[in-house]
Amino acid sequence: MADKVIIFDTTLRDGEQSPGVALNIQDKLEIARKLERLRVDVIEAGFPASSPGDFECVTAIAGTIKRCTVAGLAHAAPMAVDACWDALKGAAQPRIHIFLSTSDIHMAHQLRKNRDQVLEMARTQVARAKGYTSDVEFSPMDASRSDPEYVYQMLEQVIDAGATTVNIPDTVGYSVPEEFAQFIRNIFERVPNIDKAVVSVHCHNDLGMAVANSLAAVRAGARQVECCVNGIGERAGNASLEEIVMALKTRQDLYGVTTGVNSKEIYRTSRLISDLTGIVIQPNKAIVGGNAFRHQSGIHQDGILKMRETYEIMDAREIGLPSGGAELVLGKLSGRHAFRERLRALGYELTAEEFSRAFADFKDLADKKAEIEDRDIEALIGDELRTVEETYHLDLLQVSCGNHLVATATARIRAPGGREIVESATGTGPVDAAFKAIDAIVGVPNTLLEFSVKSITAGIDALGEVLVRVQADGNTYVGRGADTDIVVAAAKALMNALNRMPQVQQRAVQSTDQTPTKRPSPK
Repeated sequence: MADKVIIFDTTLRDGEQSPGVALNIQDKLEIARKLERLRVDVIEAGFPASSPGDFECVTAIAGTIKRCTVAGLAHAAPMAVDACWDALKGAAQPRIHIFLSTSDIHMAHQLRKNRDQVLEMARTQVARAKGYTSDVEFSPMDASRSDPEYVYQMLEQVIDAGATTVNIPDTVGYSVPEEFAQFIRNIFERVPNIDKAVVSVHCHNDLGMAVANSLAAVRAGARQVECCVNGIGERAGNASLEEIVMALKTRQDLYGVTTGVNSKEIYRTSRLISDLTGIVIQPNKAIVGGNAFRHQSGIHQDGILKMRETYEIMDAREIGLPSGGAELVLGKLSGRHAFRERLRALGYELTAEEFSRAFADFKDLADKKAEIEDRDIEALIGDELRTVEETYHLDLLQVSCGNHLVATATARIRAPGGREIVESATGTGPVDAAFKAIDAIVGVPNTLLEFSVKSITAGIDALGEVLVRVQADGNTYVGRGADTDIVVAAAKALMNALNRMPQVQQRAVQSTDQTPTKRPSPK
């Protein structure tokens, strides 16, 4: 039987460190549940000592996830280790992950300590963590730029102190596959007690080699890989989970290992991460990109029609993509049964209430669009499953604009208690006017940080999706909306973001007085 490689997902910790990403506790819980369904082995839920919000998120995930190990990160300091355990102690399978720099440049300029002092910190804090849980991981940060002999010495001592996993980070993406693989082989040869721990790797993508380095390490004997969905993370990102998993699965003849990941959940997990983080997946991204299983060349199309394997090394269904969908064309005449069957083919199981709302949205879209594609349905269902509890609901939006007209928008919003509030506003364009009208009703000061639009499908009747990122009271909130009318999609996105704000719920119960707020116009 093939060896198993442990998949350690750090999307919620290192992935969230991607510039511009800010996930709230509901987002993180949704992602954690999806990762559990994906069947990753370890979910690194966050860095509890870094902020009260991160502590709360790790605590919530630890209390929710039952089928995966839940890890928390801690730097090698007593307060950080204690905070990590306080957040994790409700987990069914808790792990404390301690990191400490070992490169000379980090020790001199960041830690301002010598090698002996750093060794003592590592030993002491691993032993402290071991007093809380039997599952302790240690990472010598910037290991790929460290003196190898010092790394071997540190690994031996932390394993003696109780570490059961030792993780080798290529923290700044400096290494290359041949060099990194040799480093891993040397660890097995030079660390006397290495048989008492799992050897893990954590590679960054600064030179575009995170996946290649991770796979080279697996061939050299590493049996845990730390990665992120869609390869997100600091700077150029981390090793991509989907690429690691599918490379090991597709080339099992070469690697001779397996993972416990349910690959059929990869596509939907990837879409969820993209939607909640606001990081768009490039079309040519391996495994999950929009073009990954599409063929334009006539020669390729001819080969695919004759035998799929001529130009595809993976079956799209292995990552959860439907086999096609041409056999069931959906439109305005389609009924509930056909819609439900298409949802099942796409892998969605909705509650009765969710299905009713989704079907109503589907029929509304079908009145505007002759043929509904799978990507249209995925957008509708994505909106449905990501819907937050609505304090305010956009009931009507009416806009007038033109090259010789002042853009004017009227919004009618259903507020708590069944109240309907109507407000009009002018702006530099239809979206600006609509946003000002909505803000005048909701009355929570906020600043628009990002406004992006993409077409979900092709054609003049394409469904458009808008992502907005707004800031209020020092926090950032992401909202999404989809509609054939891009101004309506933008209004839905803003409402989605506003309904995520605690201040919105507070204001709803405090007063019905609405005060207009100023915001920059989206470009």
